[in-house]
Amino acid sequence: MTVSLRAIKIALATTIAILIAQAFQLEYSVSAGVVAILSVLDTKKSSVIIALQRVGSTILALGVATILFQLVGFNTIVFGIYLLIYIPLAYKLNLEVGIAPCSVLVSHLLLEQSTSITWLANEMSLMVIGVGMAILFNLYMPSKENQLMQLRDEIEEKMKHVLMNFAVVLETGYPNDQVEIFIKELSVNLKTAEKMAYLEFNNQLLSQNDDYMIQYIDMRQQQAKILAEMSIDISVCSLPTKQNNTLARLFQQTANQLHESNPAIDLMKDLESMLTDFRNSDLPKTRSEFENRAALFVLLNDFSRFIQIKKDFYEQQEMGETTI
Repeated sequence: MTVSLRAIKIALATTIAILIAQAFQLEYSVSAGVVAILSVLDTKKSSVIIALQRVGSTILALGVATILFQLVGFNTIVFGIYLLIYIPLAYKLNLEVGIAPCSVLVSHLLLEQSTSITWLANEMSLMVIGVGMAILFNLYMPSKENQLMQLRDEIEEKMKHVLMNFAVVLETGYPNDQVEIFIKELSVNLKTAEKMAYLEFNNQLLSQNDDYMIQYIDMRQQQAKILAEMSIDISVCSLPTKQNNTLARLFQQTANQLHESNPAIDLMKDLESMLTDFRNSDLPKTRSEFENRAALFVLLNDFSRFIQIKKDFYEQQEMGETTI
């Protein structure tokens, strides 16, 4: 949520909350506006959760205050005792978000020297109106779906570039500085997408299947970590061997097929076939060939994990769809 949109929501929610409180002839009507200011948050879910916690906290605060004021009297010392009892209880019951606004409401009872039903209803109404207006105005939240789709495309494009550059390194035997650049950019894109995906998820109140993008980003993050590991090992593979060229073609094939909806089944079969060929090929004859072959096996195993992560993700999504 942008600063300007947040400012508009707070201004409207606060003003309308005060006007409604005044229309119901509630005392200290401005407090309803203060509650609204505190309750306009970044997502729909957080606003609803905080609103419910503040209502619960108000009930607790008014209950503790009423008992103390009735037993001991209305004075500042009693208000301090109220805080000593209420604050620990609020934290224990996970209602600490209401400590400040609820204590302001309790201060009204102290000022009026009364805990009558009328005054208790007055304070509860101020809280309900304030959080209610905050929830109402937070029901509008611009969707980030288009931005997420764009980020998804950028992430997949970066991964394709990394794999294609891996292939170039294997074919030529020369390191490629572009790999490190793409991996860094990929990491930035994934962090941005993760944050945006969680915001979008927390702005869906009723949908039960809106965490797909969170799972997708998590899958790509796991793959990105493997690519970062592979970028270190691939620098050792400097010999232009048959195995190098075979693995380079697999990287190119994967880059061309890299897509959100690819089940990766065929890629896994190709990878398994390549591992079998590697095991059956002639043993290396020199130290350089041995080091090159060892590095290739490490790359193959890492790449196997890379493909398996995508295959597991696809199967998990398929299973989820069949159980809904």
